[in-house]
Amino acid sequence: MAIARKRQVSLADTRYYHCISRCVCRAFLCGEDHFTGQSYEHRRGLVEDRLLALVKVFCIDVCANAVMSNHTHLVLYVDDKKANRLNDKAIIIRWHKVCKGTLLTQKYLQGEKLTKAELIFSIKQ
Repeated sequence: MAIARKRQVSLADTRYYHCISRCVCRAFLCGEDHFTGQSYEHRRGLVEDRLLALVKVFCIDVCANAVMSNHTHLVLYVDDKKANRLNDKAIIIRWHKVCKGTLLTQKYLQGEKLTKAELIFSIKQ
């Protein structure tokens, strides 16, 4: 049975977490598929590069990682002190490094005045 995220992570107990992500349907993340003979080894560097890029955006540090043929292991440290120091603008700028954001967040960063309806909509999201 699924457990709500707010009950899975407790920074009061520990700031270190071991996370595992697995491929499905016998898919290969990296390495060589012995059934087809196809090599996916080039993906190992892509996964590690993406991980290092995400660490720069979020307030999470990677203590250890292993990229296996069909899964990854990460030991992460949540830096809540760094996260608590961020203001709204800094959070949005970091978010925009991962995705393009929304029209509202782009407008906010450009210093444009948000209408009352836009403010209400952004709060409900």
